[in-house]
Amino acid sequence: MNTIQITGLLAILGAILYAIGDTFLLANKVDINNYPKLIPFKKLLSDSEKFVSIPSEKMMWGALIGVFATPLVLAGFWHVYQGLSGANEVLRAITLLLFGIASVIGAFVHGSFFYAGEYVKALNAVSEDSQNVIVELFTRHRKVLIITYAPLLIMIIIASGLFSVTVATSQTLFPTWMAAINPVTMTIVWLLLKRILPTFITDPLEGAGFNVAYFVFFVCTTITLWSA
Repeated sequence: MNTIQITGLLAILGAILYAIGDTFLLANKVDINNYPKLIPFKKLLSDSEKFVSIPSEKMMWGALIGVFATPLVLAGFWHVYQGLSGANEVLRAITLLLFGIASVIGAFVHGSFFYAGEYVKALNAVSEDSQNVIVELFTRHRKVLIITYAPLLIMIIIASGLFSVTVATSQTLFPTWMAAINPVTMTIVWLLLKRILPTFITDPLEGAGFNVAYFVFFVCTTITLWSA
């Protein structure tokens, strides 16, 4: 096996592990009406009440698995960079850089969901006269997540677009049809499939959409580059 093949397989493994981490952290549904202490903060929580019934240890491992899987995903973007051989070097480098930076920021965002979950659990556990302290902590934490999520999404969108344009317009190691396959297009496909797939498939993968998309993307890049 050569380096391109190995890094492709590592990327697939990384996407699977990351998706498992997502499901540990986010694949849960609760009725906020069953938690009277959380009802006054329904708007603030905005679906974050799901954390209240997830065991802390499960959330901890969900966060850690994703963080530790990040180097494998980074190896995958090196693999993609090699697949873009023959294209404009500046476009190749920018695509690699944007995907890489997004992955590093993504590890921070992913791990931070553990703390968001702990704040929600604490909000439900403390007495009502102590809840304001937790609300302030949760509000600041959510602000940090929003600030980091914005550049993360922008970078993934730009990098995905550059990948597709480069494959479509240059002589790379990828077949031309791979221009239609990138993390953004695969995320859109997943969101559409969620509307028609049964809940026993979609519910366990709640919150893992991006990494389902990365999994499909890396499977496609690995298959198409296997004989390169």
